[in-house]
Amino acid sequence: MRLRRFQSVESGANNVVFIRTLGIEPEKLVHHILQDMYKTKKKKTRVILRMLPISGTCKAFLEDMKKYAETFLEPWFKAPNKGTFQIVYKSRNNSHVNREEVIRELAGIVCTLNSENKVDLTNPQYTVVVEIIKAVCCLSVVKDYMLFRKYNLQEVVKSPKDPSQLNSKQGNGKEAKLESADKSDQNNTAEGKNNQQVPENTEELGQTKPTSNPQVVNEGGAKPELASQATEGSKSNENDFS
Repeated sequence: MRLRRFQSVESGANNVVFIRTLGIEPEKLVHHILQDMYKTKKKKTRVILRMLPISGTCKAFLEDMKKYAETFLEPWFKAPNKGTFQIVYKSRNNSHVNREEVIRELAGIVCTLNSENKVDLTNPQYTVVVEIIKAVCCLSVVKDYMLFRKYNLQEVVKSPKDPSQLNSKQGNGKEAKLESADKSDQNNTAEGKNNQQVPENTEELGQTKPTSNPQVVNEGGAKPELASQATEGSKSNENDFS
């Protein structure tokens, strides 16, 4: 099979598109896109809600996540590197992973790598993104998460003086509704069909070394633009480290 620079991969969740990239660093690519939109204030997409880079994946079981994170987080947090951080967590189609346990263990690993790493929920240098889809855990470390409105392409183009844009700590009405919808979706999943098997198909997500895999979340069920993915406002429970 011919390798492509951008290739769509089955994500295992409705309205979530996972794009595998070749020879591209996902953090730099997504940060560049958000930075351009933040500076120009030009809305360049109608259907993509959120775009997140994914640099590595592992099985979504606590022990596997801990083992993988010990190595994955080193470039940002291992001495002499240091910085302030927060952890944001989202889960889709999964009920066997406990949010508090994951956040506590990952925060412990960050502090173990360098005791000077400190939690900052207001304006952290780094945000550790944890995205769980079925039995796969996707990880990345991003910058300017709060400045770029949690990497929301619809919100980042708004002026700070726009009355429709609320304080970043409060979030906006749209985001709140999406989170609520995701929570109900997660509850339905826990009660109904809950596929927690790691995909065996090579085209599906699986355990990998850090790779270039930007994940894009779209809104409205429309066709994704560029190499991105769609989410009908399925903003599963997003929780900052607290």
